[in-house]
Amino acid sequence: MDKKRVIVDYKNITQALLQRFTDAFPDGYDEDDIIRFKNVKGEYVNAVPLETEDTKYLIKIGVEMDRKVEAFLEDDDDDVDEKELDLPDEALDKD
Repeated sequence: MDKKRVIVDYKNITQALLQRFTDAFPDGYDEDDIIRFKNVKGEYVNAVPLETEDTKYLIKIGVEMDRKVEAFLEDDDDDVDEKELDLPDEALDKD
């Protein structure tokens, strides 16, 4: 069975796909990960491939995608329970 192929713009990326993206590239992506192709308008597009069980994605990247990933990771960090940090109680006191 062939996998579905989907191109996703950063504007339309779902939270679930963004989570998979950050899991697949925990330290970010580099030049070797990027695929460059021409779209139907003849414009060059940069994308990073990401595969799931049933779909091959090309996630369009750029400055806005980088910002979205950073914001997602910051939100994810904010969700960490302070008790999980294993800090002494004094460190948890907020002024």
